[in-house]
Order: sequence, then structure tokens, then C-alpha cells
Amino acid sequence: MNASQIEKNVIALVENFNKEEFVFDLLKAYGISKTSITRLKKGDFNLSKAEGEVLYKSKMLFKEIAAGSLLNTIDELTKDVDSLKHNPRFVIVTDYKTLLAKDIRTGLALDTPILEIHKHFGFFLPWAGQEKYAQKNENFADRKASEKMAKMYDILVQETPGIYDDGGHNLNIFLSRLLFCFFAEDTDIFPIEGMFTDTLEQHTQKDGSDTHTFLDRLFKVLNTKDNSKEADHFKEFPYVNGGLFRDTIVSPKFTAAARKIIIECGDLDWSEINPDIFGSMIQAVVNPTYRSGLGMHYTSVPNIMKVIEPLFLNELNEEFEKHFNDVKKLNKLINRIAKIKVFDPACGSGNFLIIAYKQLRRLEIKILARIYEVNHQLNLGFPDVYTKIKLSQFYGIELDDFAHEMAILSLWLAEHQMNKEFISELHDYGKAEDILPLKEAGHITQGNATRLDWEDTCPKNDDDEIYILGNPPYLGARLQDVNQKRDVELAFRGSKEYKDSDYITCWFILGAEFIRNSKSKLSYVSTNSICQGEQVAYLWPKIFDQNIEIDFAYPSFKWTNNAKGNAGVTVVIIGIRNNSSNPKYLISGSHKGQVININPYLTAGPTVFINKRSKPISFFLPQMVMGSMARDGGNLILTTEEKEKLLQVDNSASILLRPLFGSAEFIQGKERWCLWIKDDQREFAESISNIKERINKVFDFRVSSKAKTTNGYSSIPHKFAQRSPSDVEALIIPRVSSELREYLPIGFLDSNCIVSDSAQAIFNPEPWILGLISSKIHTVWIKAVGGKLETRIRYSASVCYNTFPFPEISQKQKEQINLHVFEILEEREKHSGKTMAQLYDPNKMPKGLKEAHHQLDLAIERCYRLKPFESDTERLEYLFKEYEKMINKNTLLDKPKRTRKKKA
Repeated sequence: MNASQIEKNVIALVENFNKEEFVFDLLKAYGISKTSITRLKKGDFNLSKAEGEVLYKSKMLFKEIAAGSLLNTIDELTKDVDSLKHNPRFVIVTDYKTLLAKDIRTGLALDTPILEIHKHFGFFLPWAGQEKYAQKNENFADRKASEKMAKMYDILVQETPGIYDDGGHNLNIFLSRLLFCFFAEDTDIFPIEGMFTDTLEQHTQKDGSDTHTFLDRLFKVLNTKDNSKEADHFKEFPYVNGGLFRDTIVSPKFTAAARKIIIECGDLDWSEINPDIFGSMIQAVVNPTYRSGLGMHYTSVPNIMKVIEPLFLNELNEEFEKHFNDVKKLNKLINRIAKIKVFDPACGSGNFLIIAYKQLRRLEIKILARIYEVNHQLNLGFPDVYTKIKLSQFYGIELDDFAHEMAILSLWLAEHQMNKEFISELHDYGKAEDILPLKEAGHITQGNATRLDWEDTCPKNDDDEIYILGNPPYLGARLQDVNQKRDVELAFRGSKEYKDSDYITCWFILGAEFIRNSKSKLSYVSTNSICQGEQVAYLWPKIFDQNIEIDFAYPSFKWTNNAKGNAGVTVVIIGIRNNSSNPKYLISGSHKGQVININPYLTAGPTVFINKRSKPISFFLPQMVMGSMARDGGNLILTTEEKEKLLQVDNSASILLRPLFGSAEFIQGKERWCLWIKDDQREFAESISNIKERINKVFDFRVSSKAKTTNGYSSIPHKFAQRSPSDVEALIIPRVSSELREYLPIGFLDSNCIVSDSAQAIFNPEPWILGLISSKIHTVWIKAVGGKLETRIRYSASVCYNTFPFPEISQKQKEQINLHVFEILEEREKHSGKTMAQLYDPNKMPKGLKEAHHQLDLAIERCYRLKPFESDTERLEYLFKEYEKMINKNTLLDKPKRTRKKKA
């Protein structure tokens, strides 16, 4: 049962509140079967015989009480050893006005009016097998441990000359072994709690001089089956195997301070460490670039679930619910899960693989618990069970040596944690093999995923069900080094588009090739650059041409995590699959909408590719150009203060000064000025010493530039390098604008103003052109197909304006639109003290201005059709179809006419 359905169930519980049935209705809302609830009511499953109390093994301890003693009661119950021996996940007390609850596993508490419990439905999601994640606290133990490890690491590096002579490989293995020992002594892998730290403290000198010798010996012991001849303090350590302690390494030498920190690390409670995020945090230890915010580079669990759930987990859960009472089908589902392969070709320290592993293990637990329940009802026996899910089903590729080691280690630790959960949840019949000796921990290959054959890492047979997932590296075309640029070139098979492509495109191209003609599917977190602007038109055909389509997508959103120094980038999540008749979904927040098709702009509409154009596809529209570019080293542009100082010295310079408007100046109301010197004014300009000095500096800047084009402009140091028309009225369109605005903030400038290159411009425009560009339907178009700066709109003539499909309209329609434009300008004038940013703030937009825009929208959209559009989705679908028609029409018009030869 998914979270959305559970929320609906809890809302229904509140709407039909029944005091006598409340606790049973609550369990039912989370998918507990009717049979179990019936037996709970009868007393078979209720382990408490106290009046008003329900104790359901592993699920909850519930108690109804009189008002006024809630806090004392829950405090007593959470300390009651007899009650807690049955492992209730939640302790709940209520007087049917207020409800208090405590999650015994996480320590989190809930205090709510009982009729508002639906607002907190997520608190009890573990009943449905969906763990909640305390975003503020979940990584406290991990961060504390990583900070300690960072201190020790710094000392070891400082005190050990040549520690990086092998590229750091020896040190990486050493650290991963230490981490295993810390974890093992606190989680029952080693037979005695704290034995690693205690033994080290008791058998090494305080000055640290022999710590490295002790560790070298211990690592050898942990790789030896028979330690009977070892010193007594080593004999109790078990044989670990698994390759972790196989190779001989030399431990770095310790100082007293380093030894002290290793003991402090051992004193932490490593049973609280999350292997799913800990690996990434420890990576920060060995990568000083990440030190400023330890942990900020790991991907949080809720975000990973955004990838895993729609890729495969939701469908598996639906299968479980569909066959809830069919033991044969449930066993078949377990066997299917046991054959699934999960592959992350940019796995880092294993975050995605670990969460996928844990989720599949938890689903298996739910299925086995249900099989037991059904068999118990039928008085059938149920043998001891072991998990069928193995780490060998999980595959990864990672370039970084230490991350590769951490991925292997973290998978081992995750397996041990899940084995303990398996035994705890399944009680008497859930069994787990001893973790030691360690078995194979997945197939994690170290290397460059863009150069490796993925099938060497993750073999693919015809019937294999393989899910590729992850968060590959984002690097824009200008940020790639020589080797990375070569990686992209190889992925693109040498086609020239590779030069302008994001690094992550490699993973999409290679992933599409891998899943082609198979049962496999793929989902990545990606920079949103691959779904906007020019990149779409040359990347996605390479994918779609392989008979592949978009399965589901999350359009642009902030990808944040809950680490210290919270990092946030703008991303999309895209799932792709072989062409299928199965439903497709666009997901935004909690909303999941089924659509007929998802195009590469991640909107519901036909698959079209918007290629940049030098002229408008609607041929009758006026040309849009970029504003004037200075390339002057800042010498032809002045602040208001600089302008005033110049005029104080020589007021005659005023004829050389013009107001300069770019995006910031127009939207934010900032003031800047520029020297706009015509050729016949140069002699006069150079007669003013301040201006002559500026002209000379422009010359020096351009001459010394490495760019040949800039060098060429040194012959005109008194002028902007590239100049758009002046002395005419202009319509200014900022190149960057907030995506939160409903309308683009554009406007007219008089003939004295200069438009800078941070904006686009149309010169001598008719008023109705402003109406077209500032319309809602045009904004919807550019948000879908245009480029973005993070999530902000990046407006360009070639991609946004020239591609916009607009029908040719009559003079009467133009005049009608003109009237609406004048109304908008009048409304702006009523608030002349406000900047464009203030006028178009979506939360503070004046009502009159908003209504004027609404009336304009209706007029513009009537140019397309008489029936109003009901949604932005409908607008886009219509625009994509119109674009396709215009492209096809233009293609036909552009074809050369064939002449028939006359017969002789």
C-alpha cells in the first residue's frame, strides 16, 4: 500500500471516527489485514490482558487512559521491560482527545489532537514497511564519526611522509578496515562488545609508537582461520575473509594524538551509523575539497526513494498487494525479487545500491510475514526462512579508489543491519547466516564507466530484470577537462554535438544502449540542462531512435539533502524504458499524473525537438537581436556616481552618455550609464581627459585579450564591440528572469536608451508584440523549451522566440491586442514608484495589472482558437502540435521544385 492510499485511509478514519474501533481502524489504514485485526480483537494476537490495552507483537503497545496523565503514562510504558520485550514499534496512549506516540526504534515522538492524526499519517508508515527518515537528525551519528575520522586522517597524513606515493590506495584500505572494526565491535559481528577499541587501548603505548604494529598484526589475524597460536588478546578475534583483510598493507605511524582519537572513535556508538550515507561522509574525510561541509555530498534517503520507487519498488509493492492472499503468487514474487539485478554505473560509495538493497529486503520481510500469517490461519506449518536476496545482485562502477572501497564495505554493513532486522521482524522463523566469514559484497568495479563495457560489470542475459539507477556526475561543457571531453566524444561516437554536451549525457547514451531490447529500465538524477535548450535536439534523438521512451519524470526541482551545510542543486529525475503500452507518469511533489506521452522537455505532449532558429518560425514576426556587447573591461560603462563626477568636470560630456539597460537594470530598477560615442564624436570625446583615459584602457584591454575577435575590436576603442541599433525605440526582453513570475517582465525603452547584451531587444516594435511576448502562453512555452540558469528562465531569441508558433493574425486582432497592451502600461504607470520586480512579484502583483494581463491572455489565446485553454498542459500540447505543423509546412516550402523534362 502506497503512502497516498494510506493518507486517504487515515482521513477516512478521522471523518468516521469511532472511539471503540479507533486502534483497529488505525492499523487497518496501514494495510494490516482484516484477519489479523479480527484475531487481535478476539485476543489471539493481543499479548496484553489489561483493560483498554492492546499489545500487538512488533507493531504497537496501545493504551487508552483518562485525561491528564498522558505524559506520565507514555513515559512509564516506554520503560516497561515486560512490554518492550515483544518489540512494539510504537507506544501509543490516548484519551481520545489527544494522542501521544513514540517510535521505539528512532526515539521520535508525536503529540497531536486525535482528530488531526491525518496530518501526521507519515509517523506510522513503518507499519506499511515504509521507513520514515528524520531529516534533521538522521545523520548526527554519521557526522560525528566522520568529524573524528577527519581529525585522525589529518594527523596521519601530516606525520607519514610519502603516504600518497601509491595514490593513497594503501591509506584507503587502511581506513576502510578501521571502519569495519569500529562497526563490528558495536553490532555483534565481533563476539565481545568494544573488543577492538579495548584491546588496542590495553595493548599499545600511550605515545602511539606501537599502534601501527598492533594494527598490522590484528589485520593479519582477521584474515587467518586458525589463530590458536596467537597471543591471548588476539585469539578471540574471528576470521573475517571477504577480501577486506586479504592484502598486506603497512599501517601509518601514530602519534599520541592520533592514538587518542582512534580510541575516541571507538567509544562512539557505531551501531547507529547509517551505511547508506556513511560512505559518502567518510569520502569527505579523504577529500579536503568537501571538508567545509562534511556530508554535504551524500544523497539523502528520501531523494534516493524518488528514483527507486517509480523505477521498480512501487510496481513490486503493487504485486504484493494484488496477491496478498495467494501464497503461491507471493512465493513467486520473492523468487522474482531474488533474481533482480540493480546496477549503478556511477555508484560513489554505494548510496543508491544500499537503499535499493534495504528496500528489497524489507519488501521480502513483508511478503514472508504475510505468507506466515496465511499459513497460520490455515493451520499449516512454516519452516525457518532465510533471505533469498544476495549482495551479488548489486553492481556498480566507480572511478574513485576510496569510494570503491567504501561501497564494498558499506554493502557488507547494510547486509548485517538487514539480517538483524530480518530476525527481529520475523521473530521465531526468520533466520540469518553468520556474516562471518564475509561473502562477496556485490560486484563493484573500479574504473571509468564511460570507457568500460557495462556488460563486463553487470552481465545481461535475455530474461534478466535489470534496473540501472544513480546520480552520475554533472559537468557542463565548459568545465570538463581533456579526458572528460574525450569521454563525451566517445559516447557521442565523435559527432560534433559532444562539444556542447553535459558530462551526464554519457550515462544516458550508454544506459540506453544497455537496456535496449531487454527487460531492463533506467532512472537517473540529472542536471536539468539535458531537458532544455539546444541540448535536447541532439541528445534525445540518439536515445529515442533505439526504440526507447520516457517512462516517468520529475521536472526541475531543488535536490537538497539533510546534511550539515545542506547542498542544493536544480535537477530532474528521468526514467527510461523500451517502448511499451504501460502507463507513463509525470511526478511533481506528491502529485503523480498519468499522461499519454512524455516528451524530452518533460511535459505531457508529442515528442518533438525544438531546434534553434536564426529567424522566427512565424515568419511575419519582427527580428529579435541581442543587445549591445561592450567587451571593454568595464571602461565604457559608468555608475551613476561616476557619471555625476564626469559631468562635474565637464558638463559637455552629457551628449556622450546614454542610460544602459540590461536584465538587472530593467527588472530591479538599477541605474547604469554608458559612453555611446559615434565616429564623428571621437575627436570631441578624446578632448575630455577622463573619457580619453577610458578609451585608452579599452584599447589596452582588447589588444591584450587572448580572443582574436576581441583583438579586432581594438581598432574602435571608443565604441561597444558589438552594437545593436540605437536612436530608435526598443522592446527589452531580459535574458534571465525568475521562474516564479507568471509573466515575463518586459517593456519599451525610448530612443535614447541602450540595451546591453544581458537582454534581448526588438527595435521599432508594434505594441502588440509586447502583448505576445508577455502573454501566459508564451511564458509556458519558454519555461518548457528554453534554457535555464538553475531554475530561472534563460531567454534566447534562437530557442525561445524564433521557435514560438504563433498564427498570422489580422490587423483588427493586432489593434485589439494593442488596446490590452496600453491597459497594461497604464496599470504600470499607476504604480510608477515600483520596480518591475515588485510589480511582477507573484504574491504582490497589483490587482489591476493582473486583470489587464488576464484580458490580454484571453485575446492572445483567441488567436489560436475560440475555446479557452483549461491548463498549461493543454497549452503546451497545442503548441507542440502547432510547432510540428509549421515545421512540416516550412520543410515542404523549402523543398526545391522538381521540373519534368519534356520529351524530345
